[in-house]
Amino acid sequence: MAFATARTLALRGADGHVIDVQVDASPGVPATTMVGRVDKSLSEARDRVRMAVNNDCGPWPATKRVTILLSPADLPKAGTHYDLAIAVAVLAADKKHEELRADHLTGWAFIGELSVSGGLRPVPGVLPMVIAAASHGIDRVFVPEPQAAEAALVPGMTVFGVRSLAQVVAVLRGVEVPEAPPVVGPSASPLATWRGEDRLDGADLADLDGLEDVRYAVEVAAAGGHPLMLVGPRGTGKTSIAERIPSILPDLTVEQSLEVSALHSVAGTLPDGSGLLRRPPWFAPHPSASAASVLGGGTGRVRPGQVSLAHHGVLFLDEFPHFRADVIEAMRQPLESGEVTIARGEESATYPARSLVVLAANPCPCGNFHGLSGGACECSQVQRAHYLRKLSGPIVDRVDIWMEVRPQARRTSSAWGVAPESSEDVRSRVTDARARQAHRYRDRPWSLNASVPGVVLDECWPLDPDAQQAIDDELAAGRLTRRGLTRVQRLAWTVADCAGATRPGLEAARVALALRSSDPALSLPARVIAMAAS
Repeated sequence: MAFATARTLALRGADGHVIDVQVDASPGVPATTMVGRVDKSLSEARDRVRMAVNNDCGPWPATKRVTILLSPADLPKAGTHYDLAIAVAVLAADKKHEELRADHLTGWAFIGELSVSGGLRPVPGVLPMVIAAASHGIDRVFVPEPQAAEAALVPGMTVFGVRSLAQVVAVLRGVEVPEAPPVVGPSASPLATWRGEDRLDGADLADLDGLEDVRYAVEVAAAGGHPLMLVGPRGTGKTSIAERIPSILPDLTVEQSLEVSALHSVAGTLPDGSGLLRRPPWFAPHPSASAASVLGGGTGRVRPGQVSLAHHGVLFLDEFPHFRADVIEAMRQPLESGEVTIARGEESATYPARSLVVLAANPCPCGNFHGLSGGACECSQVQRAHYLRKLSGPIVDRVDIWMEVRPQARRTSSAWGVAPESSEDVRSRVTDARARQAHRYRDRPWSLNASVPGVVLDECWPLDPDAQQAIDDELAAGRLTRRGLTRVQRLAWTVADCAGATRPGLEAARVALALRSSDPALSLPARVIAMAAS
């Protein structure tokens, strides 16, 4: 029987699916047919693969009817990484190539795009595809040579980085591997030699003057993964504060590193030879960014946006009211569930998006409004109301911590006796607080307080009765919604974790309510910080 099967992977969102490339080469009217819900780029693989076989491994079965099925047939398939699997399956099904048999393909996964000459080219998403292959019991994979290190990040996987189709066939047959030109790297390359990736490497909380209440709020947000809103006049340090949040986050765990690296691989932004990403990512899209850029999407294959690329890191949306209305409203899903779903026609993809979301806004369009007098603000009350109305109620309700950032006097050595804490000192406390949460939720699918469902929190980890009563009173007075009540409970647990307490008491609840309040008159006072730290 002129039949062979090679296995490759398909990606839907961040999930990988094993695809059986089944090829039948039988006598009949000469033709090559590809079926299995393939898109245009994959349909063009017939020509790419035929030329690659002719130029690198001998004649294509041009006198036979070649049928190529990508199974399961009901799963949409797109991309060029199927080329290699199609080519080896055709060669194994064609009896003219008796040296390559169908049983040679068993246990392998094939990933790579072919050029007309038979050379391989890199493709996006290698890491999540290899992770999916390993989860389905496949322990050997062929990938383009430059991406071998990326594929080797998956434990227990035997990776062959190859340059051409002929080299793949030689490895399968167990014969000497022929020479081949080096694989051309990814087509995208930076035009500038410096793009600012390391601009924040030296940022430290010790650089900031004053802002003790804001510094405490940032520490709580980092410890529990709580969304944070910074509101204040322009030039008060909102951006400087946000840029230093990554410096107080601990390194990613191995599981988190794999998740983040896989997302960057899907997007094609994982640097060659970088290995696993160990530090929490940082993304700060411009207010003019489109919804597809921030949330994900695009034409053709759905790609993750910056909200997903910042998974387990920090997503900073500066001048948040200036973002497009569809972007602002679309942030509801990642703020609520920690994931984002993009639907385009028949294709739907869900990506994780559990980042620390930091929003910043001026109190008015000109950014000068301050205090009861309004400061130097020239905006009318109507303009200010219209500006802040862009932040709809559902978005406001999903932000756990609200802080007003006030102008600070310049610190001098004579005026201040105690220097601000460094990021290293704060990161130590954040790491300890996260360790307490990881231990508490060790048998659960979440690891931070901000992700705990309210029902589970009430049943398994209730607050002290006096603390719960104080929060219930705010709900009865109409100052909290049901969603807000759950978020205050989560905040109270994080406040307790930061203080090393075993259970949130009344004082932790009061601190959580002060952090939650969006009323500048109720912003966290210094005495509450001292009380929470004691």
